[in-house]
Amino acid sequence: MLKTGVVIGERYEIIEQIGTGGMSYVYKAKDHKLNRYVAVKVLKSEFSENKGFVSKFRVEAQAAAGLAHPNIVNVYDVGEDNGLHYIVMELVEGITLKEYIEKKARLSVKEAISIAIQVSMGIEAAHNNHIIHRDIKPQNIIISREGKVKVTDFGIARAATSNTITSNVMGSVHYTSPEQARGGYSDEKSDIYSLGITMFEMLTGRVPFNGETTVSIAIKHIQDEMPSPRDYVPEIPVSVEQIIFKCTQKSPDRRYDNISQVIADLKESLINPEASFVQMNKVDEDAATKMIQEGEIKEIRRNTRPSMTRENLEESGEYVRRSEHYMPQEEEEDDEEDMDPKMDKIVTVLGIVAAAIIGVVILFAVGKALGVFGSSKGSDDITEPSVITGTVAPTEAVDDSELVEVPSILGKTVEEATQILNGVGLGFAQNGTIASDVIDEGLIAQQSVEAGEKVEKNTRILGVVSSGAASFNLTDVTGRSAEEAKQILEGLELTVVQTEEYDDSVAEGLVISTSPAANTPVGKGDTVTMVVSKGSENAKVPGLEGLSEDAAKLALESVGLALGKVEETYSETVSTGLVISQSYAKDTELKPGTTVDIVISKGPEPEEVKTYKGIINIQKPEGFEEGEVKFVLTQQVGSETVTRTYDAGTLDETSFPYKLEMYGESGVTTGTVTVYVNEVALGETYSVTFTAVEE
Repeated sequence: MLKTGVVIGERYEIIEQIGTGGMSYVYKAKDHKLNRYVAVKVLKSEFSENKGFVSKFRVEAQAAAGLAHPNIVNVYDVGEDNGLHYIVMELVEGITLKEYIEKKARLSVKEAISIAIQVSMGIEAAHNNHIIHRDIKPQNIIISREGKVKVTDFGIARAATSNTITSNVMGSVHYTSPEQARGGYSDEKSDIYSLGITMFEMLTGRVPFNGETTVSIAIKHIQDEMPSPRDYVPEIPVSVEQIIFKCTQKSPDRRYDNISQVIADLKESLINPEASFVQMNKVDEDAATKMIQEGEIKEIRRNTRPSMTRENLEESGEYVRRSEHYMPQEEEEDDEEDMDPKMDKIVTVLGIVAAAIIGVVILFAVGKALGVFGSSKGSDDITEPSVITGTVAPTEAVDDSELVEVPSILGKTVEEATQILNGVGLGFAQNGTIASDVIDEGLIAQQSVEAGEKVEKNTRILGVVSSGAASFNLTDVTGRSAEEAKQILEGLELTVVQTEEYDDSVAEGLVISTSPAANTPVGKGDTVTMVVSKGSENAKVPGLEGLSEDAAKLALESVGLALGKVEETYSETVSTGLVISQSYAKDTELKPGTTVDIVISKGPEPEEVKTYKGIINIQKPEGFEEGEVKFVLTQQVGSETVTRTYDAGTLDETSFPYKLEMYGESGVTTGTVTVYVNEVALGETYSVTFTAVEE
């Protein structure tokens, strides 16, 4: 773990720890080069020491860094600092989708579909760049404070699973595809399966497959039929149920071909929720659900058995937070390994047979209650009652004493209406919905037989449920973020169309206006056009001085401008590689796309080195005939005295006058020469003048 104030990568200052997982610690940090807050994910030491894992981790993270999409937590940087391997990501203030579901118990259909579309769009951007997430789950989906939905941890799951680190797979077993559970090849369709499971949980507040151990859950993904979300929440539209079913087919070939098709069907479900537009592929022998074999069970156990460290348990969900501490969930011993294989198969087959019998009984009971089986005069016409028992309606007149007076069920809920009618020996069935300005949404607005009339016992009374007011005043969403406004309007069952335009007075991303305008009467299903601000049409030039070339380019691109010419020059005050000046001053307003030129420092200008040469003729010293002669040059360089010795060797009187060529100190133009004969200095000295010469 890193302490507050530590700087890594020479730019990211650790502010605080904001999360932890099986593989890494996550910190909030300050990027001092771009002056912004970021999230830094640092690998734990046990993974940093695995060179193969680190190499894969860097490759996958660098690939994810190439993604830029509003529904993806963007990766800014990947690096290493003194053995610490880290990823720098966009800091998103908010909560995970898992926490959001737990907070709300379950989401409304509109909200769940809106979130699913945004998640799908993020996945689509990754798939278009040949990046597969492999760990789509609510824990890896973040909802920001502004209502934006973002997918995180792209590329990291692949690095983990490719190095036999199974804690991630273990933690994701509730959302893992059958092919991943088997330890086989996974592709884009594995992400689609996990998205389907996530949609199921959003709508029902529970996962479709659960169990005592990760092995038992993985086996259910492979061999158990996908339950219907409508079994838990009947009001879920048929089209949404079919989308989930198609996403979660056991065979990848029977799922959607790509995530773009999922997005198209999700959008269609908002417009025609009860329509049957989802095209399911035909069942074939290979795609049908089959009993899993004993060998496959053993393989699944091997693939899902992690080291039972606290970190792995925490990452996998085997740990739950209790108060301020992490406590392990109680887990029963895996008795499946000790069970006799034959008995295992017998128990499984008997379970399937029993489930089938129970299903038939329930189906018959429900059908009988709705008048499907043996009804003598069933009708869905709102104007006529129908019998729900198997007896044949009498053809002759019925004695009034055998008739039942119909009570009023107007203004009652479906449950209340059913109880009231059952109490007098009558049945109830819903016959659609109708808009009503008088009856609140969800209450009975019409009944097929008026209260007070008499009908035969066991007659089914049909009721039409109010869908709410036919019209209502449009909520004012101006000034809200686009995502928040969209959720509000879609929550009112309105269809939202979003357009954008520049506005100097409204901040980027906020709603400028709507059409129809706020407080205008609208009805459910109406289309509302929402105009969102793109901010000022002109972009303000950021201050670039002191930034590196790469940082300056990022800063310009972040406001819609581009880097132009890059020149270099010497500077005594600005460090090498940093911006000295820019062609437009800070805060200058320019059209988007305009280029800004910069000048980069080459550091201090080096001193020019010149050669200084001096020539003098030395006369024969008085009385000299022969001896060892040398000449000593003395120069004053600042406060320092510098000498150079020129050894002439053995000379005689014929050697004079002696031409002495000397090279002096750079920039010093004068000096004196003393003559030594046989190591004895003569009293006579010579002055010499030096001049610069070309090399």
